[in-house]
Amino acid sequence: MPARRTSSAAPRAAWRSRDATSRLVRADQARFLASLPDASVDCVWTDPPYLLSNGGSTCQSGRRVSVDKGAWDQSQGIAADHAFNRGWLAECFRVLKPTGTIWVSGTHHVYLSVGMAMLELGFRLLNDIVWEKPNPPPNLGCRCFTHATEMILWAARARRGERDRYTFNYETMKAQNDGRQMKNVWRFTAPGKDEKTHGRHPTQKPLKLIERCLEASTQPGDVVLDPFAGSGSTGVAALGLGRRFLGAEVDREYAQLAVRRLREADARASALAATS
Repeated sequence: MPARRTSSAAPRAAWRSRDATSRLVRADQARFLASLPDASVDCVWTDPPYLLSNGGSTCQSGRRVSVDKGAWDQSQGIAADHAFNRGWLAECFRVLKPTGTIWVSGTHHVYLSVGMAMLELGFRLLNDIVWEKPNPPPNLGCRCFTHATEMILWAARARRGERDRYTFNYETMKAQNDGRQMKNVWRFTAPGKDEKTHGRHPTQKPLKLIERCLEASTQPGDVVLDPFAGSGSTGVAALGLGRRFLGAEVDREYAQLAVRRLREADARASALAATS
């Protein structure tokens, strides 16, 4: 989500939860991450720029539309793109607790670089989750297969054999899969109208997808970080599951959208807590 644009402005508070344990700031991800202390976050779930705005087109609601999302999503070349991914991932490594894990969503335009950067930085790759979309847009060029999946790389900060152990709620995932081990291919529809009542974001992810990741890898009260917050979906999912949220979004329009969604999610979570 928007982040390649940089800003010299210090992080500014855009939203804070009623209990003051969660917040969203309007800031460039680099400045935001630099403001966080070492080993202060339990989990990262993020959807960085895919760098696919190349003048092409796709099909949306039966119409041909441009894939260009903005300057923030334009490739600067293989070397520069990889340096960008390695930079923000290095900061995520620093702010994660030794027991923490990170989830990064992406298509083939970016996940190869993200995965290599993770290995270079010392992350331990745990799974590549395949998100299958049951109703993807058709391929208009008819020169390759229809793009019906996205990847989510899941990695731990602790290496194999180290004392620190990452969270994996195996029994919870098994229970959600009719008592069988859950596979790494997940089928979810794209966000519907109910998730876009406050506005739209071009790369918005379904809440159920993020919720499953967080249910698998965090505990209630854990801190979930998203340095590319976009429309705030990670925060909405985190609040709904009783987790705390830290996020940053540099784009004014998307930050405002995220604030509207987070306010609603916070009110819902507060009301539920009051009745429990």
